[in-house]
Amino acid sequence: MTVTSIEKNIGALTMTANAEFDATAQRVWELWADPRQLERWWGPPTYPATVESHDLRSGGRVVYYMTGPAGDKSHGYWEVVETDPPRALVFRDGFANDDGSPNNDLPGTTARVTIQEIGNGRTRMSIESIFPSAQAMEQILAMGMEEGLKQALGQIDAILARDLVTRGQRS
Repeated sequence: MTVTSIEKNIGALTMTANAEFDATAQRVWELWADPRQLERWWGPPTYPATVESHDLRSGGRVVYYMTGPAGDKSHGYWEVVETDPPRALVFRDGFANDDGSPNNDLPGTTARVTIQEIGNGRTRMSIESIFPSAQAMEQILAMGMEEGLKQALGQIDAILARDLVTRGQRS
């Protein structure tokens, strides 16, 4: 199982998803750094992501949307605060309107991603979401953030397994 735990701390206004993968830290970082790979897992299977622009440098911006089963689109963006490849990424994650402008009617979060090799060819990735208020945390969790993140992270093992198959075919 990819996701090892989801920890919510109402007092600290955080939710942390922890996952482990049979891959190096560099390979796990590539899941964030390559927009085509990010599209393969960012968003639950029924709401796949399309990345429109991707600048993962500090001060950069990532713009994306997720398409639902009925063709509805949910737009979002990241304002990249800090990167330390392949160990860390910090970004402000916000909802956007159809034209890409920030949707200030919905609260954003700050995400802190840490990637750490834990031995035996395995890597742990943690995504800590920091909410601006208890009300914002309650609202975003009620929208399905926890389950959506579990489903999104649950897709990564298949991506990494395809790497092994592809590598094996080239040998």
